[in-house]
Amino acid sequence: MGKNKNKKGKGAEKTAAKTEKKLSKKQKKDLADLGEDDVEQIVAKCEMEEKKKQTVAEVAIERPAKRSSFAFVAHPEKDELFLFGGEFFNGQKTAMYNDIVTYNLNKGTWTSLAVPKGPAPRSGHQMVAVPGGKGGQLWLFGGEFASPSLSQFYHYNDLWVYQVGEKTWQKINCPGGPSARSGHRMVLHKRQLILFGGYHDNNINFKYFNDVYAFDLKDYKWRKLEPAGIPPAPRSACLMAVAPSGKILVCGGYSKTKVKKDVDKGHTHADSFFLTPEKGDETGTKWKWVSAKSGGASPLPRGGMALVPLTGGKAFAFGGVRDEEGEEDLSGTFLNDSYFVDLETNVWRYVSLSGKKDPSKKSRRRRKDSGDADDMDDEGEQMEEEPRSVVTSDDGIFKVTIGPSPAASAFGGSNASGGSASFAFCPPTRMSAGLAFKHGKAYLFGGQFEEGDRQLTFCDLYSLDVHKMDEWQTVLANEVSPDDWLDSGSSSDDDDDDDDDDSEGEDSEESPMDTD
Repeated sequence: MGKNKNKKGKGAEKTAAKTEKKLSKKQKKDLADLGEDDVEQIVAKCEMEEKKKQTVAEVAIERPAKRSSFAFVAHPEKDELFLFGGEFFNGQKTAMYNDIVTYNLNKGTWTSLAVPKGPAPRSGHQMVAVPGGKGGQLWLFGGEFASPSLSQFYHYNDLWVYQVGEKTWQKINCPGGPSARSGHRMVLHKRQLILFGGYHDNNINFKYFNDVYAFDLKDYKWRKLEPAGIPPAPRSACLMAVAPSGKILVCGGYSKTKVKKDVDKGHTHADSFFLTPEKGDETGTKWKWVSAKSGGASPLPRGGMALVPLTGGKAFAFGGVRDEEGEEDLSGTFLNDSYFVDLETNVWRYVSLSGKKDPSKKSRRRRKDSGDADDMDDEGEQMEEEPRSVVTSDDGIFKVTIGPSPAASAFGGSNASGGSASFAFCPPTRMSAGLAFKHGKAYLFGGQFEEGDRQLTFCDLYSLDVHKMDEWQTVLANEVSPDDWLDSGSSSDDDDDDDDDDSEGEDSEESPMDTD
Protein backbone atom coordinates (compact mmCIF):
# COMPACT_ATOMS: atom_id res chain seq x y z
CA MET A 1 0.00 0.00 0.00
CA GLY A 2 2.72 2.45 1.01
CA LYS A 3 4.76 1.76 -2.12
CA ASN A 4 1.80 2.36 -4.41
CA LYS A 5 0.98 5.64 -2.64
CA ASN A 6 4.51 6.91 -3.17
CA LYS A 7 4.34 6.09 -6.85
CA LYS A 8 1.01 7.86 -7.15
CA GLY A 9 2.41 10.94 -5.41
CA LYS A 10 5.43 11.09 -7.68
CA GLY A 11 3.19 10.64 -10.69
CA ALA A 12 1.07 13.61 -9.64
CA GLU A 13 4.18 15.72 -9.19
CA LYS A 14 5.42 14.71 -12.63
CA THR A 15 2.07 15.57 -14.21
CA ALA A 16 2.04 18.99 -12.52
CA ALA A 17 5.61 19.67 -13.64
CA LYS A 18 4.83 18.65 -17.24
CA THR A 19 1.70 20.84 -17.25
CA GLU A 20 3.64 23.84 -15.97
CA LYS A 21 6.38 23.27 -18.55
CA LYS A 22 3.77 23.08 -21.32
CA LEU A 23 2.09 26.29 -20.17
CA SER A 24 5.43 28.03 -19.86
CA LYS A 25 6.32 27.03 -23.42
CA LYS A 26 2.98 28.38 -24.66
CA GLN A 27 3.54 31.63 -22.78
CA LYS A 28 6.96 32.08 -24.42
CA LYS A 29 5.38 31.59 -27.84
CA ASP A 30 2.68 34.15 -27.02
CA LEU A 31 5.37 36.62 -25.90
CA ALA A 32 7.26 36.12 -29.15
CA ASP A 33 4.07 36.95 -31.04
CA LEU A 34 3.66 40.11 -28.94
CA GLY A 35 7.29 41.11 -29.38
CA GLU A 36 7.66 41.40 -25.59
CA ASP A 37 10.67 40.33 -23.51
CA ASP A 38 10.40 37.88 -20.65
CA VAL A 39 9.21 39.72 -17.54
CA GLU A 40 12.34 38.82 -15.56
CA GLN A 41 14.45 40.46 -18.25
CA ILE A 42 12.25 43.57 -18.15
CA VAL A 43 12.59 43.82 -14.37
CA ALA A 44 16.35 43.28 -14.57
CA LYS A 45 16.62 46.18 -17.03
CA CYS A 46 14.58 48.40 -14.69
CA GLU A 47 16.85 47.53 -11.77
CA MET A 48 19.96 48.29 -13.84
CA GLU A 49 18.52 51.69 -14.76
CA GLU A 50 17.95 52.46 -11.08
CA LYS A 51 21.55 51.58 -10.22
CA LYS A 52 22.84 54.00 -12.86
CA LYS A 53 21.17 57.02 -11.27
CA GLN A 54 23.55 59.20 -9.29
CA THR A 55 21.62 62.27 -8.14
CA VAL A 56 18.17 63.09 -6.81
CA ALA A 57 15.92 64.67 -9.44
CA GLU A 58 13.33 66.87 -7.72
CA VAL A 59 10.64 68.43 -9.92
CA ALA A 60 7.51 70.43 -9.09
CA ILE A 61 4.49 68.92 -10.85
CA GLU A 62 0.85 69.88 -11.29
CA ARG A 63 -0.40 66.42 -10.27
CA PRO A 64 0.78 62.80 -10.04
CA ALA A 65 0.17 60.37 -12.89
CA LYS A 66 -3.08 58.40 -12.79
CA ARG A 67 -2.62 55.19 -10.85
CA SER A 68 -4.08 52.49 -8.62
CA SER A 69 -2.65 49.92 -6.17
CA PHE A 70 0.01 52.32 -4.91
CA ALA A 71 1.25 53.18 -1.40
CA PHE A 72 -0.08 56.38 0.21
CA VAL A 73 1.02 57.45 3.71
CA ALA A 74 1.36 60.60 5.79
CA HIS A 75 4.80 61.97 6.65
CA PRO A 76 5.64 60.69 10.14
CA GLU A 77 6.70 64.16 11.32
CA LYS A 78 5.87 66.92 8.81
CA ASP A 79 2.73 68.19 7.05
CA GLU A 80 3.21 66.11 3.90
CA LEU A 81 1.76 63.05 2.20
CA PHE A 82 3.86 60.43 0.40
CA LEU A 83 2.83 58.43 -2.66
CA PHE A 84 4.95 55.62 -4.12
CA GLY A 85 4.52 53.28 -7.10
CA GLY A 86 1.27 52.05 -8.62
CA GLU A 87 0.05 51.13 -12.08
CA PHE A 88 -2.00 52.50 -14.96
CA PHE A 89 -3.62 50.52 -17.80
CA ASN A 90 -5.34 52.19 -20.78
CA GLY A 91 -6.59 49.09 -22.60
CA GLN A 92 -3.45 48.67 -24.69
CA LYS A 93 -0.47 49.19 -22.44
CA THR A 94 0.45 49.09 -18.77
CA ALA A 95 2.61 51.71 -17.06
CA MET A 96 4.30 50.89 -13.75
CA TYR A 97 5.72 53.56 -11.43
CA ASN A 98 8.48 53.85 -8.85
CA ASP A 99 8.54 57.58 -8.25
CA ILE A 100 8.12 59.20 -4.86
CA VAL A 101 5.53 61.97 -5.01
CA THR A 102 4.99 64.32 -2.06
CA TYR A 103 2.06 66.62 -1.39
CA ASN A 104 2.65 69.64 0.88
CA LEU A 105 -0.50 70.16 2.93
CA ASN A 106 0.31 73.79 3.76
CA LYS A 107 1.33 74.94 0.30
CA GLY A 108 -0.93 72.63 -1.72
CA THR A 109 1.96 71.67 -4.03
CA TRP A 110 3.13 68.38 -5.56
CA THR A 111 6.77 67.34 -5.97
CA SER A 112 8.12 64.33 -7.84
CA LEU A 113 11.35 62.75 -6.59
CA ALA A 114 13.50 60.39 -8.65
CA VAL A 115 15.87 58.98 -6.02
CA PRO A 116 18.96 56.98 -7.09
CA LYS A 117 19.31 53.26 -6.50
CA GLY A 118 15.74 52.74 -5.36
CA PRO A 119 13.13 49.99 -5.83
CA ALA A 120 12.05 48.96 -9.32
CA PRO A 121 8.53 49.92 -10.50
CA ARG A 122 5.70 48.02 -8.80
CA SER A 123 2.12 47.93 -7.53
CA GLY A 124 0.35 45.97 -4.80
CA HIS A 125 3.20 46.65 -2.35
CA GLN A 126 3.01 47.92 1.23
CA MET A 127 4.74 50.97 2.72
CA VAL A 128 4.78 52.03 6.38
CA ALA A 129 5.89 55.40 7.79
CA VAL A 130 8.10 55.22 10.89
CA PRO A 131 9.12 58.28 12.97
CA GLY A 132 12.70 58.81 14.09
CA GLY A 133 16.06 59.09 12.41
CA LYS A 134 16.63 62.19 10.33
CA GLY A 135 13.12 63.16 9.31
CA GLY A 136 11.52 59.73 9.55
CA GLN A 137 11.60 56.58 7.44
CA LEU A 138 9.41 54.79 4.89
CA TRP A 139 9.64 50.98 4.93
CA LEU A 140 8.53 49.11 1.81
CA PHE A 141 8.10 45.41 1.07
CA GLY A 142 7.12 43.36 -1.98
CA GLY A 143 4.64 44.09 -4.73
CA GLU A 144 4.39 43.05 -8.34
CA PHE A 145 5.49 44.22 -11.78
CA ALA A 146 3.14 43.82 -14.75
CA SER A 147 4.52 43.68 -18.28
CA PRO A 148 3.26 46.29 -20.80
CA SER A 149 0.84 43.78 -22.37
CA LEU A 150 -0.44 42.79 -18.91
CA SER A 151 0.27 39.16 -19.81
CA GLN A 152 3.20 38.65 -17.40
CA PHE A 153 3.68 39.33 -13.70
CA TYR A 154 6.76 39.38 -11.53
CA HIS A 155 6.52 39.41 -7.74
CA TYR A 156 9.08 40.96 -5.38
CA ASN A 157 10.27 39.86 -1.95
CA ASP A 158 12.61 42.80 -1.35
CA LEU A 159 12.66 45.10 1.69
CA TRP A 160 13.61 48.79 1.38
CA VAL A 161 13.92 51.79 3.67
CA TYR A 162 13.70 55.39 2.48
CA GLN A 163 15.42 57.94 4.71
CA VAL A 164 13.13 60.94 4.34
CA GLY A 165 15.54 63.61 5.56
CA GLU A 166 18.47 62.34 3.51
CA LYS A 167 16.40 61.39 0.43
CA THR A 168 18.12 58.03 0.06
CA TRP A 169 16.93 54.48 -0.57
CA GLN A 170 18.60 51.46 1.02
CA LYS A 171 17.87 47.83 0.21
CA ILE A 172 17.87 45.67 3.34
CA ASN A 173 19.36 42.27 2.56
CA CYS A 174 18.05 40.07 5.34
CA PRO A 175 17.41 36.29 5.05
CA GLY A 176 14.40 34.48 6.42
CA GLY A 177 11.78 36.92 5.18
CA PRO A 178 8.47 36.37 3.36
CA SER A 179 8.39 34.86 -0.11
CA ALA A 180 7.72 37.04 -3.15
CA ARG A 181 4.16 38.39 -3.12
CA SER A 182 1.78 41.29 -3.57
CA GLY A 183 -1.58 42.17 -2.05
CA HIS A 184 -0.21 41.52 1.45
CA ARG A 185 -0.68 43.87 4.42
CA MET A 186 1.98 45.35 6.69
CA VAL A 187 1.62 47.46 9.85
CA LEU A 188 3.89 49.02 12.46
CA HIS A 189 3.58 47.38 15.88
CA LYS A 190 5.88 49.03 18.45
CA ARG A 191 9.31 48.57 16.83
CA GLN A 192 8.32 45.75 14.48
CA LEU A 193 6.82 45.53 11.02
CA ILE A 194 4.12 42.83 11.05
CA LEU A 195 3.30 41.36 7.62
CA PHE A 196 0.37 39.09 6.79
CA GLY A 197 -0.99 37.30 3.71
CA GLY A 198 -0.75 38.21 0.04
CA TYR A 199 -0.58 36.14 -3.12
CA HIS A 200 1.72 35.06 -5.95
CA ASP A 201 0.38 34.57 -9.48
CA ASN A 202 2.52 34.09 -12.59
CA ASN A 203 -0.41 33.34 -14.96
CA ILE A 204 0.47 29.65 -14.76
CA ASN A 205 0.01 28.91 -11.07
CA PHE A 206 -1.22 31.00 -8.15
CA LYS A 207 -0.95 30.77 -4.39
CA TYR A 208 -2.47 32.74 -1.52
CA PHE A 209 -0.80 33.11 1.85
CA ASN A 210 -1.86 33.35 5.50
CA ASP A 211 1.60 33.38 7.03
CA VAL A 212 2.81 36.05 9.45
CA TYR A 213 6.26 37.64 9.59
CA ALA A 214 7.82 40.21 11.89
CA PHE A 215 10.75 42.46 10.98
CA ASP A 216 12.57 43.93 13.99
CA LEU A 217 13.55 47.55 13.35
CA LYS A 218 16.24 47.32 16.03
CA ASP A 219 18.25 44.29 14.94
CA TYR A 220 17.09 44.21 11.28
CA LYS A 221 15.98 40.58 11.40
CA TRP A 222 12.99 38.78 9.90
CA ARG A 223 11.18 36.24 12.06
CA LYS A 224 8.39 33.96 10.92
CA LEU A 225 5.70 33.96 13.58
CA GLU A 226 3.67 30.88 14.44
CA PRO A 227 0.58 32.27 16.20
CA ALA A 228 -1.54 29.89 18.28
CA GLY A 229 -5.20 29.40 17.43
CA ILE A 230 -7.02 28.90 14.13
CA PRO A 231 -5.65 31.32 11.50
CA PRO A 232 -7.59 33.11 8.75
CA ALA A 233 -7.78 31.30 5.43
CA PRO A 234 -5.10 32.39 2.93
CA ARG A 235 -5.98 35.74 1.33
CA SER A 236 -4.80 39.02 -0.11
CA ALA A 237 -6.21 42.54 0.06
CA CYS A 238 -7.58 42.35 3.56
CA LEU A 239 -8.00 45.30 5.94
CA MET A 240 -5.40 45.40 8.72
CA ALA A 241 -4.77 47.91 11.53
CA VAL A 242 -3.31 48.04 15.04
CA ALA A 243 -5.52 48.78 18.05
CA PRO A 244 -4.23 50.89 20.99
CA SER A 245 -4.05 47.74 23.14
CA GLY A 246 -1.56 46.21 20.68
CA LYS A 247 -3.79 43.61 19.06
CA ILE A 248 -4.15 43.72 15.28
CA LEU A 249 -7.51 43.61 13.52
CA VAL A 250 -7.64 41.69 10.22
CA CYS A 251 -10.88 41.86 8.16
CA GLY A 252 -12.03 40.45 4.85
CA GLY A 253 -9.80 39.93 1.85
CA TYR A 254 -9.84 38.06 -1.43
CA SER A 255 -8.63 34.68 -2.72
CA LYS A 256 -9.09 32.30 -5.65
CA THR A 257 -9.38 28.54 -5.83
CA LYS A 258 -8.96 26.21 -8.78
CA VAL A 259 -12.33 24.69 -9.68
CA LYS A 260 -11.15 22.70 -12.67
CA LYS A 261 -8.74 23.06 -15.53
CA ASP A 262 -8.67 26.69 -16.74
CA VAL A 263 -11.49 27.61 -14.33
CA ASP A 264 -10.86 29.60 -11.15
CA LYS A 265 -13.39 30.84 -8.62
CA GLY A 266 -12.90 34.02 -6.63
CA HIS A 267 -13.98 34.41 -3.03
CA THR A 268 -14.44 37.65 -1.10
CA HIS A 269 -13.96 36.94 2.60
CA ALA A 270 -16.28 38.47 5.19
CA ASP A 271 -14.69 37.18 8.40
CA SER A 272 -12.56 39.05 10.97
CA PHE A 273 -9.74 38.10 13.31
CA PHE A 274 -7.60 39.61 16.03
CA LEU A 275 -3.88 38.82 15.94
CA THR A 276 -3.14 39.28 19.63
CA PRO A 277 0.26 39.43 21.37
CA GLU A 278 0.49 37.12 24.37
CA LYS A 279 0.53 38.89 27.73
CA GLY A 280 3.93 39.30 29.31
CA ASP A 281 5.85 38.43 26.14
CA GLU A 282 8.82 40.77 25.77
CA THR A 283 10.23 39.09 22.66
CA GLY A 284 7.43 40.15 20.31
CA THR A 285 7.28 36.61 18.91
CA LYS A 286 4.33 35.04 20.77
CA TRP A 287 0.93 35.72 19.23
CA LYS A 288 -2.44 34.06 18.86
CA TRP A 289 -5.31 34.22 16.39
CA VAL A 290 -8.78 34.92 17.79
CA SER A 291 -11.94 35.01 15.67
CA ALA A 292 -13.58 38.46 15.94
CA LYS A 293 -17.31 38.82 15.33
CA SER A 294 -18.22 42.04 13.51
CA GLY A 295 -20.72 44.31 15.23
CA GLY A 296 -22.76 47.32 14.23
CA ALA A 297 -23.39 48.24 10.61
CA SER A 298 -20.51 46.35 9.05
CA PRO A 299 -20.16 46.73 5.26
CA LEU A 300 -21.14 43.91 2.95
CA PRO A 301 -18.21 41.82 1.62
CA ARG A 302 -16.14 43.67 -0.94
CA GLY A 303 -12.63 44.00 -2.36
CA GLY A 304 -10.40 47.00 -2.94
CA MET A 305 -11.64 48.91 0.12
CA ALA A 306 -9.22 51.52 1.46
CA LEU A 307 -8.59 51.90 5.21
CA VAL A 308 -6.52 54.24 7.38
CA PRO A 309 -6.12 54.26 11.19
CA LEU A 310 -7.23 57.42 13.00
CA THR A 311 -6.55 58.57 16.54
CA GLY A 312 -8.52 57.19 19.48
CA GLY A 313 -8.53 53.55 18.39
CA LYS A 314 -10.66 54.00 15.27
CA ALA A 315 -10.03 53.49 11.58
CA PHE A 316 -11.78 54.97 8.55
CA ALA A 317 -12.69 52.92 5.46
CA PHE A 318 -13.89 53.99 2.01
CA GLY A 319 -15.27 52.47 -1.18
CA GLY A 320 -14.32 49.21 -2.85
CA VAL A 321 -16.14 46.87 -5.20
CA ARG A 322 -18.69 44.15 -4.52
CA ASP A 323 -18.20 41.39 -7.07
CA GLU A 324 -20.94 39.21 -8.48
CA GLU A 325 -19.57 36.17 -10.26
CA GLY A 326 -21.79 34.55 -12.86
CA GLU A 327 -21.26 31.39 -14.85
CA GLU A 328 -19.39 33.17 -17.62
CA ASP A 329 -18.35 36.57 -16.33
CA LEU A 330 -17.53 38.71 -13.32
CA SER A 331 -19.39 41.94 -12.68
CA GLY A 332 -19.00 44.38 -9.84
CA THR A 333 -20.80 47.20 -8.08
CA PHE A 334 -18.40 50.02 -7.25
CA LEU A 335 -18.98 51.90 -4.01
CA ASN A 336 -18.10 55.22 -2.37
CA ASP A 337 -19.58 54.77 1.08
CA SER A 338 -17.58 55.31 4.28
CA TYR A 339 -17.34 53.56 7.66
CA PHE A 340 -15.72 53.92 11.04
CA VAL A 341 -14.49 50.78 12.79
CA ASP A 342 -13.49 50.47 16.43
CA LEU A 343 -10.20 48.60 16.35
CA GLU A 344 -10.65 47.21 19.86
CA THR A 345 -14.16 45.79 19.42
CA ASN A 346 -14.56 45.39 15.63
CA VAL A 347 -17.80 47.39 15.78
CA TRP A 348 -18.56 49.22 12.52
CA ARG A 349 -20.63 52.35 11.98
CA TYR A 350 -21.80 53.71 8.66
CA VAL A 351 -20.67 57.31 8.12
CA SER A 352 -23.53 59.70 7.41
CA LEU A 353 -22.31 63.04 6.09
CA SER A 354 -24.37 66.02 7.19
CA GLY A 355 -23.89 67.97 3.97
CA LYS A 356 -23.90 71.73 3.59
CA LYS A 357 -26.26 73.41 6.03
CA ASP A 358 -28.56 76.31 5.12
CA PRO A 359 -27.29 79.23 7.27
CA SER A 360 -30.79 80.80 7.25
CA LYS A 361 -32.18 77.84 9.20
CA LYS A 362 -31.42 77.33 12.84
CA SER A 363 -30.20 73.89 13.80
CA ARG A 364 -32.68 71.86 15.81
CA ARG A 365 -30.43 68.99 16.72
CA ARG A 366 -31.48 67.47 20.06
CA ARG A 367 -28.65 65.97 22.05
CA LYS A 368 -29.18 63.14 24.50
CA ASP A 369 -25.96 63.82 26.37
CA SER A 370 -23.40 66.54 26.87
CA GLY A 371 -20.92 65.17 24.34
CA ASP A 372 -19.22 67.25 21.67
CA ALA A 373 -21.57 67.93 18.74
CA ASP A 374 -18.75 67.14 16.30
CA ASP A 375 -18.73 63.56 17.58
CA MET A 376 -22.44 62.94 17.05
CA ASP A 377 -22.03 61.77 13.46
CA ASP A 378 -19.21 59.38 14.44
CA GLU A 379 -21.51 57.62 16.89
CA GLY A 380 -24.81 57.70 14.96
CA GLU A 381 -27.37 54.93 14.81
CA GLN A 382 -26.72 51.75 12.86
CA MET A 383 -27.97 51.14 9.36
CA GLU A 384 -29.38 47.87 8.14
CA GLU A 385 -28.35 48.43 4.53
CA GLU A 386 -25.59 50.20 2.66
CA PRO A 387 -26.46 53.52 1.01
CA ARG A 388 -27.42 53.53 -2.63
CA SER A 389 -25.41 55.56 -5.12
CA VAL A 390 -26.61 57.75 -7.96
CA VAL A 391 -25.04 58.47 -11.35
CA THR A 392 -24.29 62.17 -11.55
CA SER A 393 -21.27 62.33 -13.88
CA ASP A 394 -21.21 61.23 -17.51
CA ASP A 395 -18.36 62.52 -19.67
CA GLY A 396 -19.22 60.38 -22.69
CA ILE A 397 -16.46 57.89 -21.88
CA PHE A 398 -17.40 56.62 -18.44
CA LYS A 399 -20.40 57.02 -16.19
CA VAL A 400 -19.17 57.55 -12.65
CA THR A 401 -21.34 57.35 -9.55
CA ILE A 402 -20.89 60.12 -6.99
CA GLY A 403 -22.36 60.24 -3.52
CA PRO A 404 -25.11 58.36 -1.72
CA SER A 405 -28.67 58.99 -2.83
CA PRO A 406 -30.44 61.60 -0.70
CA ALA A 407 -32.91 59.00 0.55
CA ALA A 408 -30.10 56.93 2.02
CA SER A 409 -28.19 59.68 3.79
CA ALA A 410 -28.30 60.76 7.41
CA PHE A 411 -29.73 57.56 8.93
CA GLY A 412 -33.45 57.15 8.38
CA GLY A 413 -33.81 59.95 5.85
CA SER A 414 -33.25 63.05 7.97
CA ASN A 415 -30.21 65.30 7.94
CA ALA A 416 -28.27 66.71 10.87
CA SER A 417 -30.46 69.79 11.12
CA GLY A 418 -33.67 67.81 11.47
CA GLY A 419 -35.12 68.55 8.01
CA SER A 420 -35.34 66.42 4.89
CA ALA A 421 -32.23 64.51 3.81
CA SER A 422 -29.52 66.63 2.21
CA PHE A 423 -26.98 65.65 -0.45
CA ALA A 424 -23.39 65.54 0.78
CA PHE A 425 -20.66 65.35 -1.86
CA CYS A 426 -18.59 62.15 -1.98
CA PRO A 427 -15.72 61.23 -4.32
CA PRO A 428 -16.66 58.99 -7.26
CA THR A 429 -16.93 55.25 -6.68
CA ARG A 430 -13.63 53.36 -6.87
CA MET A 431 -11.42 50.56 -5.63
CA SER A 432 -7.67 50.29 -4.90
CA ALA A 433 -7.44 53.93 -3.85
CA GLY A 434 -5.11 55.38 -1.21
CA LEU A 435 -6.14 56.77 2.18
CA ALA A 436 -3.91 58.81 4.49
CA PHE A 437 -4.67 60.66 7.73
CA LYS A 438 -3.13 63.88 9.04
CA HIS A 439 -4.30 66.56 11.49
CA GLY A 440 -7.87 65.30 11.76
CA LYS A 441 -8.44 64.89 8.03
CA ALA A 442 -8.64 61.79 5.83
CA TYR A 443 -7.12 62.22 2.36
CA LEU A 444 -8.23 60.04 -0.56
CA PHE A 445 -6.19 59.76 -3.76
CA GLY A 446 -6.48 57.82 -7.02
CA GLY A 447 -7.81 54.32 -7.55
CA GLN A 448 -9.76 52.63 -10.31
CA PHE A 449 -13.29 52.32 -11.67
CA GLU A 450 -14.49 49.71 -14.16
CA GLU A 451 -17.38 49.82 -16.60
CA GLY A 452 -17.73 46.65 -18.60
CA ASP A 453 -14.33 45.87 -20.11
CA ARG A 454 -13.09 49.44 -19.65
CA GLN A 455 -11.10 50.87 -16.76
CA LEU A 456 -10.89 54.45 -15.58
CA THR A 457 -7.92 55.31 -13.36
CA PHE A 458 -8.03 58.42 -11.17
CA CYS A 459 -5.51 61.10 -10.21
CA ASP A 460 -7.75 63.16 -7.94
CA LEU A 461 -7.38 64.14 -4.27
CA TYR A 462 -10.10 64.75 -1.67
CA SER A 463 -10.12 65.57 2.05
CA LEU A 464 -12.67 64.92 4.80
CA ASP A 465 -12.68 66.36 8.32
CA VAL A 466 -13.43 63.25 10.39
CA HIS A 467 -14.68 65.35 13.32
CA LYS A 468 -17.12 67.60 11.44
CA MET A 469 -18.18 64.90 8.97
CA ASP A 470 -19.96 67.44 6.77
CA GLU A 471 -18.77 66.51 3.26
CA TRP A 472 -15.69 65.71 1.22
CA GLN A 473 -13.69 68.65 -0.15
CA THR A 474 -12.16 68.47 -3.63
CA VAL A 475 -8.46 69.30 -3.38
CA LEU A 476 -7.59 68.18 -6.92
CA ALA A 477 -10.29 67.28 -9.43
CA ASN A 478 -9.85 64.31 -11.72
CA GLU A 479 -8.97 64.81 -15.38
CA VAL A 480 -10.70 62.58 -17.94
CA SER A 481 -9.42 62.17 -21.48
CA PRO A 482 -10.35 59.95 -24.45
CA ASP A 483 -6.82 58.54 -24.11
CA ASP A 484 -7.69 57.11 -20.70
CA TRP A 485 -9.07 54.05 -22.47
CA LEU A 486 -8.13 52.77 -25.92
CA ASP A 487 -9.63 49.84 -27.76
CA SER A 488 -7.19 46.97 -27.52
CA GLY A 489 -8.04 45.50 -30.92
CA SER A 490 -6.97 42.15 -29.57
CA SER A 491 -8.35 38.76 -30.47
CA SER A 492 -10.95 36.92 -28.41
CA ASP A 493 -8.17 34.78 -26.94
CA ASP A 494 -6.38 37.88 -25.70
CA ASP A 495 -9.63 39.21 -24.24
CA ASP A 496 -10.08 35.95 -22.35
CA ASP A 497 -6.58 36.32 -20.92
CA ASP A 498 -7.38 39.85 -19.78
CA ASP A 499 -10.53 38.60 -18.06
CA ASP A 500 -8.45 36.07 -16.14
CA ASP A 501 -6.10 38.83 -15.00
CA ASP A 502 -8.96 41.06 -13.84
CA SER A 503 -10.57 38.29 -11.80
CA GLU A 504 -8.08 38.97 -9.01
CA GLY A 505 -10.22 41.89 -7.89
CA GLU A 506 -7.77 44.19 -6.25
CA ASP A 507 -6.16 45.45 -5.38
CA SER A 508 -4.50 43.70 -9.00
CA GLU A 509 -4.77 45.51 -5.40
CA GLU A 510 -7.12 44.49 -5.19
CA SER A 511 -8.50 44.07 -7.92
CA PRO A 512 -6.60 41.01 -6.66
CA MET A 513 -6.30 43.01 -3.81
CA ASP A 514 -7.93 44.54 -2.79
CA THR A 515 -4.08 45.75 -3.86
CA ASP A 516 -4.76 49.02 -0.34
